[in-house]
Formats: sequence, C-alpha cells, structure tokens
Amino acid sequence: MGEHVLVVDDDPTTTTLVTDALTGAGYTVSSVGNGQEALRALAMSQPDLVVLDVMMPGMNGLAVLTMIKTQPGTRHLPVVMLTARDRYDDKLWGKLGGADRYLTKPFNPDTLVAAVRQVLDQRLTADAPA
Repeated sequence: MGEHVLVVDDDPTTTTLVTDALTGAGYTVSSVGNGQEALRALAMSQPDLVVLDVMMPGMNGLAVLTMIKTQPGTRHLPVVMLTARDRYDDKLWGKLGGADRYLTKPFNPDTLVAAVRQVLDQRLTADAPA
C-alpha cells in the first residue's frame, strides 16, 4: 500500500484517531489543523487522498473542498469528508461539492479505513488502461 493521506482537522484527538487507524492499515499520513494549512500542504506535495473535516476555524472544509475541486492540479484528488455535521443538507453540499465519501463523527475507525481503501481502489480502477 503506502498511499499518502492528508488529514485536515482542528481537533487533535480526532487527528490522532484517524492517523492511528490509517497508519495501522499501511497508509502514510500527514496532518494539518485548518483549511489554509491544507491548501499550503497541497501546494507543496499532493497526497493520494484527503480526509477533511467541515467545521474548522477560518476556512471551513466545504470551502477547502471547493478549492480542491476547482483547481486543475487537484480536481482529481479524492476527498473523504469526516465531520460532526450530519444533517441531510450538509451531506448534500459535500456530495455536490465533489466529496467521494461523507462520514460522520463519532466514527468507527474500520469504517474510515474501508472508505479510504474503497475510494483509492476506485481511483486506481478508473485510471487503469482499458
């Protein structure tokens, strides 16, 4: 495996739980604590997938998602939203914004790992020559 996942969340406890689950499954993980840091990290090097919170100070996750999906260099980048926002309209905005999955907190680490694996596998299948 070894794919690189960028975790964007302002809560250190969530970041630790996500990092532990993903590194335990063989992923390389880096993390940042807000949307601006996420955009800077993406400008420096591109991960294979982003796990993105919605409610963060400054630039929220939906704004970050919009930036990712409208920039030519990152529009193909898979994004898994992981947030406490669980209303129907929140999920709809995430999907309409281009999120590949929308998971809610509290979350099951195995479910997160399965979602990340599935999204990455789908990307590899889509990129494979016919």
